[in-house]
Amino acid sequence: MTTPSTARERAKAARTDALLIGAAELFAERGYPGVSLEDIGAAVGVSGPAVYRHFAGKAALLAALLISVSERLVAGGQQVSAASATPVERMRALVAFHVDFALGNAHVIRVQDRDIVHLSPAAREDVRRLQRAYIELWIDALADLVDGDRDTLRLRVQACFGLLNSTPHSTSAALRARTDTAGVLASMALAALSAETDAES
Repeated sequence: MTTPSTARERAKAARTDALLIGAAELFAERGYPGVSLEDIGAAVGVSGPAVYRHFAGKAALLAALLISVSERLVAGGQQVSAASATPVERMRALVAFHVDFALGNAHVIRVQDRDIVHLSPAAREDVRRLQRAYIELWIDALADLVDGDRDTLRLRVQACFGLLNSTPHSTSAALRARTDTAGVLASMALAALSAETDAES
């Protein structure tokens, strides 16, 4: 991503970010079909037509939202993995990273769960490709700690994601903001990833 170099470019980038945030909140609240570009523009203080200076339309805005967050997950996962000295630290860092994401991006997770069907086939494939890359990061990390073939490790990872990504649906904003919530979720996620099966016990 290129860093905006002029004041005008910085202002445009800030407005684009504001539109993405506003869209995520509205899509989460009403669902993609129930939101217009005029609604999104009004949420950030611009007219509906002005949104077209940033996005080709509502579908393009949804695609930008979900692709950008998927890219952020992959980049963040790679960064925390590379910074970890041991397999245990790597797994804990990935869990902490995703817990922070789940607690701080409740709107985006709800949109991802419900509105990915509204993406174009090409945009949906971009999101799925990035999701697969993120899952593979976790599988690679878990393979150093838990015995099992990749399909079994994938099952553990996806079950862990199910636990963490259910937080926006199952908890209140007040509970997500509590200082102890992240620790509880991280402990539960690590336990789920390493849980013994009947065959192992």
